[in-house]
Amino acid sequence: MNNAPVKKVPIHLQSSQNRLLIKNGRVVNDDGMEDADVYIEDGIIKQIGRNLIIPGGTRTIDATGKLVMPGGIDPHTHFELEMMGAKTADDFYKGTKAAVAGGTTTVIDFVLPNKGQSLLEAFGNWRQKADNKVCCDYALHVGITWWSPAVKKEMEQLVAEHGVNSFKMFMAYKDVWMLDDYNLMVAMETCSELRALAQVHAENGDIIARNTEKLLGSGVTGPEGHQLSRDEEVEAEAVNRACVIANQANAPLYIVHMMSKSAVKALRIARSRQRPPVYGETLAATVGTDGTHYKNACFRHAAAHVLSPPLRPDPSTPEAMVQALADDDLQLIGSDNCTFNEREKELGKNNFTKIPNGVNGVEDRMAILWQKAVNTGIMDPCRFVAVTSANAAKIFNLWPQKGRIAVNSDADVVVWDPRLERTISAATHSHTVDFNIFEGQHVVGSPQYVIVNGRVCLDDGNLRVVEGLGKFLKTPANCPYIYGEERSRSPQTENLDVPITPSKITNGTPTHELSVAHKQLEAMSMTSSGCSTPTGRKMREPGQRNLQNSTFSISKEMEGVDTKTSVRVRNPPGGKSSGLCLPGGLCGE
Repeated sequence: MNNAPVKKVPIHLQSSQNRLLIKNGRVVNDDGMEDADVYIEDGIIKQIGRNLIIPGGTRTIDATGKLVMPGGIDPHTHFELEMMGAKTADDFYKGTKAAVAGGTTTVIDFVLPNKGQSLLEAFGNWRQKADNKVCCDYALHVGITWWSPAVKKEMEQLVAEHGVNSFKMFMAYKDVWMLDDYNLMVAMETCSELRALAQVHAENGDIIARNTEKLLGSGVTGPEGHQLSRDEEVEAEAVNRACVIANQANAPLYIVHMMSKSAVKALRIARSRQRPPVYGETLAATVGTDGTHYKNACFRHAAAHVLSPPLRPDPSTPEAMVQALADDDLQLIGSDNCTFNEREKELGKNNFTKIPNGVNGVEDRMAILWQKAVNTGIMDPCRFVAVTSANAAKIFNLWPQKGRIAVNSDADVVVWDPRLERTISAATHSHTVDFNIFEGQHVVGSPQYVIVNGRVCLDDGNLRVVEGLGKFLKTPANCPYIYGEERSRSPQTENLDVPITPSKITNGTPTHELSVAHKQLEAMSMTSSGCSTPTGRKMREPGQRNLQNSTFSISKEMEGVDTKTSVRVRNPPGGKSSGLCLPGGLCGE
């Protein structure tokens, strides 16, 4: 492959904004919260605590009443992708710009070779497209769209030489990217041998092909035919089959963009019985809207919502998927950002099979989930961090460089304002695409500042990204979190103290009184918490479901009245608790 040229950082970026102090905020990680300041220098988090000694000339951001969280990691994007005779509207510049605007500071895109194409050649093409455009760091999955001994050899090279640890197989897109079960199993066995992670798009491609023939034959040509050709049962069957094949291959498995309650049920059963771990991802689209849009009389509107698997017409699906994320039935939320303008969508005006598949989501992923999950009391901020960043960092072996506010971690940081209100619209988003599937939705809670590698790129609402500032991230194979060593100590974090304060969990109904929360946020005094003796209960283990039925209240959590007790845990981030707990409830995975 061609080596990408070494990027030169502009002189004005080498010295400007290399020191930053975020004061008076509440630091939120997946395993707890603390009131602390965060000092950043040269793109790295250097200090966390109160009364920090910092050099002169340091810029200060006052985060009073705000949450300081790890930058989001979107594990599923498609920038500059050519498919179905069209090319996505968002390239690597506009796509990562939109990501940063929404609080995401790392994306993982997909290399998708054509059938018969060299994986290494396709990987090189993606690096050339991305390296000089990305506004934030990125990594790459690689698709296995055909099989031969040559493919296996190139998988070995990608793992050993190019920093790829995940490979995606398709059970759909018959005659394009789909593998049959035999080759799917061989590919999964290869992933296991390489200590990489097998990913699948789980839908039954043969059933979809046959259903499509019958629908077109009966005169159904509009966007509604897309959903009718691939209902929940078609997805659930493939999820179950993928889990069985992975178990036979002794391969860890990651199922992308799960879109239905039936699919989640199949995954839950598999996770309860399988030894190699199985992970599930859903999308911002799944929790933020539904499949009733396919019946819209306006073709532009209906086609803009077409993606695979499709949005489900069952209106209870979005809340069920949020609950699955909260309960650890699902572990991550991505965007599957794959945007096409109206002109490209119209390629399928007379045949739904020709509508390019894909929607937006990379910019609104975090705000949509916050609105649907945290503001409704279903999820606490720690679990929000887990599913939007920390779990992705762990699963794709970027932890704790990414996905954590900790000393020596990358300074990818979001200062989140839980009171910030806005209305989502294509007229104001940062995407190139001319439609937004969340159009008109009002959200409360969004980033006020976004720091990428130590540089403030969203500055009190002003977006100032730099094209080419991001770098390619190698994702090493043999990930400890997946392959059974998740509790081993890392030299980087061996002696790291992680102070945490308990999250307040309520036992009543979800709170919808955000105006009350706003007043309490304005009045609260955020101070450092002291240490206390542990209560003896255990924090939730990684992968363990939250069996409590209590709901989280953002107003109570941010009030600061009953959250003065803290526990210090000497463990590597993401490691096993030493029998200490969060008084009053659970907080994240």
